[in-house]
Amino acid sequence: MTTDYIAAAKAVLARNDRGGYTLPTDRLYPFQWNWDSAFVAMGFATYDVDRGCRELERLAEGQWPDGMIPHIVFHQPSDSYYPGPEVWRTHNAVATSGITQPPVFGMAVRVLHERGAPHARIRPLFEAALRWHRWWYSARDPEGTGLVALLHPWESGSDNSPAWDEALSRVPTTTREPVRRKDTGHVDPSMRPRDEDYQRFIHLVDTYADCDWEPARQWAAAPFRMGCVQTTAILLKAGEDLLTVAEALALPEAAEELRAMTARSRAALLSRWSPGHRRFLIRDLIAEADVITPTQAGFLPLLALDLPADIRDAAVAEMRRWMQGLRVAFPTTPADCPAYEPRRYWRGPVWPVIDWLLAAGLDRNGVPELADALRSSVSRAMETAGFVEYFHPGTGEGLGGQGFSWSAAAYLHFRSLSA
Repeated sequence: MTTDYIAAAKAVLARNDRGGYTLPTDRLYPFQWNWDSAFVAMGFATYDVDRGCRELERLAEGQWPDGMIPHIVFHQPSDSYYPGPEVWRTHNAVATSGITQPPVFGMAVRVLHERGAPHARIRPLFEAALRWHRWWYSARDPEGTGLVALLHPWESGSDNSPAWDEALSRVPTTTREPVRRKDTGHVDPSMRPRDEDYQRFIHLVDTYADCDWEPARQWAAAPFRMGCVQTTAILLKAGEDLLTVAEALALPEAAEELRAMTARSRAALLSRWSPGHRRFLIRDLIAEADVITPTQAGFLPLLALDLPADIRDAAVAEMRRWMQGLRVAFPTTPADCPAYEPRRYWRGPVWPVIDWLLAAGLDRNGVPELADALRSSVSRAMETAGFVEYFHPGTGEGLGGQGFSWSAAAYLHFRSLSA
């Protein structure tokens, strides 16, 4: 029964609770991750608004003075993960990584507000989110284009996506210290990024640590700089949601600032549409070239744009093409792409939170039947294979970490919509 799965999803969140913050899963990810926690907070919001607020409050404890909310907050020590604080070498009051992740935080603030969280809890979360959005537009879009950039693949959340292959190949594999991976001791290496990927990831960490994590110096030194349509879409949607909260809290100056931010990104994102590819394209800002490798990122702008009918219909047709013959949708890379690896992390598998975002975008753009199909597809997969990290699109096999928090949160969110 559905109620049994709902109880099981709540039990996953309870097992991964570490005192106000939630691990993605034990051992493999033993700290608090940024966009994971934002999704988890929205999952909590379906039954425990107070706990959802606490999730974001604990994440905001790691916010830097310049406004960045890092992608990892190291609340307590663990030897089961690499790279830890000693590799990042940041100087924040709370031990954190030195890069960020997609700003789902603002979306969660609105959900908690609309679920009845008191203004005394929402106002500080809103302020933290607004400071972070300012950071995005200054540190990751210094030229004011509206399309924010990533300086590390981990900032995308889609760590080893084929979208990064060409740009990442230009990053050296040299690192200050030997790479000591821990992830492949917890999960089958065939499901994880390759060793060479990790060497390049850590080279980037070393590069930015040498810049003392100052945004302008990082921007100048970055050998990897990608104008990301997925991240910009999430930033834009979160900005719209924060604008709604600002108006509800009667904060006119913040509302006006958010209107300007969202207008800039809305125009930039729409300009990334490619009629020939029937999706939106990432931009390699160093090579000054479009990234034509197909990934789920090309459809994420549906989340934040009210598309003209011709663009919407073309994008939806391409999404349906990717879904043909699959047991679970939506794949992060289509099966006809040479880079497709249906068991390896972000190179093909289905992630419940990506379906969450895509379905929201389809609903926004008037395609509810396809939105329902995505939610139903991945919900059935979770009911069959459990609340795992991701799924094989062809077979439905559960892959990656087990008892995964944001998958459980996604299930709770999907079921709340159908209740």
